[in-house]
Amino acid sequence: MNANTVFGAATGVGSLPGIDAREAAKTATGSFEDFPFLPELPARGPGADMIGRTAGLLVELYARVEPSGWRIGDRPGRDTRRARSWLGEDLDALEEFTQEYEGPLKVQAVGPWTLAAALELRNGESALSDPGACRDLAASLAEGLRLHLADVRARIPGAHVVLQLDEPSLTAVLRGQVRTASGYRTHRAVDRQVVEATLREVVGVHADGPVAVHSCAPDVPFALLRRAGAAAVSFDFSLLTERDEDAIGEAVEGGTRLFVGVVPGTDAALSDPAGSVMGVRTLWRRLGLRPGLLAESVTVTPSCGLAGASPGYARQALAHCVRAARSLADNPE
Repeated sequence: MNANTVFGAATGVGSLPGIDAREAAKTATGSFEDFPFLPELPARGPGADMIGRTAGLLVELYARVEPSGWRIGDRPGRDTRRARSWLGEDLDALEEFTQEYEGPLKVQAVGPWTLAAALELRNGESALSDPGACRDLAASLAEGLRLHLADVRARIPGAHVVLQLDEPSLTAVLRGQVRTASGYRTHRAVDRQVVEATLREVVGVHADGPVAVHSCAPDVPFALLRRAGAAAVSFDFSLLTERDEDAIGEAVEGGTRLFVGVVPGTDAALSDPAGSVMGVRTLWRRLGLRPGLLAESVTVTPSCGLAGASPGYARQALAHCVRAARSLADNPE
């Protein structure tokens, strides 16, 4: 299976505005006929947000909402049940709109390090403060993802499932920038080898399909993610700096797919589609990469989730991604 079969030319990041699962599934599948995704609708409330949704996937670990955020508890409660119920509703809607579908299909979950930074232990501190808790969390997440992916494949048997791990806090974890509960200190940086090994463990649950890692934060650790087994890296293109360019060139030459976020995630005036990907073409030339590699190596996305956008703009942004991807393929130079 070549890269163009595994990934489509354009897709969404994950979240959409609104609370209607059927409407969201219709938008996600109608906008991207060759690379739909399972939408997330955080406007529904706790449990539909990305942390709560992934907490609902955990096996033998449970989380509940406290005033300070999501906290690990002993047993499944109302918040876990609600998260699982909404995910089931979203999967039902996606299944309805993907009858007979064959091709790549993306599902998203929070990765182990962003989850460890966000979930609190009983003492109110982040799980990140306890290496044992981080290990338990990663193992629970891996098992939950295994079950979730099996469910998606059973519901949509023609799909080539792409798993996206959302890791917006990864750079902060590596740099020791995640704040403690008091807000006065930060948790110590986690060793890069530990970060990489844990990611590799979670990426490994999807051995029969590709994993993309998404971060809309600056300084995405491209090389670390590739070593951990990520087949694709998803990022906000506007946050790239010259420091990232060598890593991107190496990623492309090593066969890593780039999900380039070039369309604003909140309401904005959109330029013509060719203008949205002009920076990608310019980067390609600067790196001396073959123009023909563009369509093989790039999937066009919004810069981040669209939960904060208006419904009209969200639909417009997704359609814009498709047209921008077509522009890249038709005029790579």
